[in-house]
Amino acid sequence: MKQPIFNIAMLILSVYLFANARTIELLNVSYDPTREFYKEFNGEFIKYWEKKTGDKIVLNQSHGGAGKQARAVIDGLKADVVTLALAYDIDAIAEKTGLLPANWQTRLPNNSSPYTSTIVFLVRKGNPKKIRDWDDIVKPGIEVITPNPKTSGGARWNHLAAWGYVLKKELGDLSKLKSIDLAKRETVEKNAYEFLGKLYKNVPVLDAGARGATNTFVQRGIGDVLLAWENEAFLSINELGSNKFEIVVPSVSILAEPPVTVVDKNAEAKGVVDVAGEYLNYLYSPVGQRLAAKHYYRPVHSEHADPVDVKRFPDVYRFSVDEVFGGWKKAQKNHFDDNGIFDRIYTK
Repeated sequence: MKQPIFNIAMLILSVYLFANARTIELLNVSYDPTREFYKEFNGEFIKYWEKKTGDKIVLNQSHGGAGKQARAVIDGLKADVVTLALAYDIDAIAEKTGLLPANWQTRLPNNSSPYTSTIVFLVRKGNPKKIRDWDDIVKPGIEVITPNPKTSGGARWNHLAAWGYVLKKELGDLSKLKSIDLAKRETVEKNAYEFLGKLYKNVPVLDAGARGATNTFVQRGIGDVLLAWENEAFLSINELGSNKFEIVVPSVSILAEPPVTVVDKNAEAKGVVDVAGEYLNYLYSPVGQRLAAKHYYRPVHSEHADPVDVKRFPDVYRFSVDEVFGGWKKAQKNHFDDNGIFDRIYTK
């Protein structure tokens, strides 16, 4: 007799949940290359949450250059969650608005990054300019497509990846950065500065975001090489065919950790803190990790992903922003703030 009683109890619970169901709207403010991933992920989360609670969810997305998106939230865009390209942009939101705490990055695993990526080169089929590594893209006559670091998180990853490559080439071991004397460090960084100068001299146009740069290279046919998020490079080949483009993996790249967080006060004002938190936690679930790998992001729990998807990711030496630049605040101040390294290089 216990089984029928249990079934009746579950039926009563289901009726109660659906009788009290509500419609919830969430706004996820993200950066350019996540469009396809979140389109599929949102559909899965909507089904998961409705099955769990009976509530219906309307998930809205906003995409653009990461720096531009952060400024939009600072200026009043009512994001419930942000899923941006780098921690500095979320730090800026916290510092300038007070909408979330300064320690936001400690609230979720893996520095609040449910997936990682890196920077690779996308070249035209057959690699006619024989581009193999960073040294090749600073040669005279090579057109390099990369977005503007002032508005694009991806562009900042590109810039720092190139800078770190020079340091690795000069020192052999990046851990030596902590122990070399001031004169040696100045010499190494002078070489990196000159290298980036040659790189930006080869850039014909700076798009506002990573997707715009991809369109410039892929659709407009401008440039010999695109410095790209790994997922953007894979996506271009997947959509347009391996007969048009190929990926070149440089010898050294950067560990890109795109973080996520709830924008507390916006979510509290709408009464959706619980849903927003669950939405981000679901990124770490087997479903979220599987979809991340499917859309060419490196999942932090690869055991949940399709092995075929995980196998696509090439081995590459990746250094972290903390390791080479002392964290994002220092990297931003030294390289991308007004009159920083990028401004001095590009103006020159």
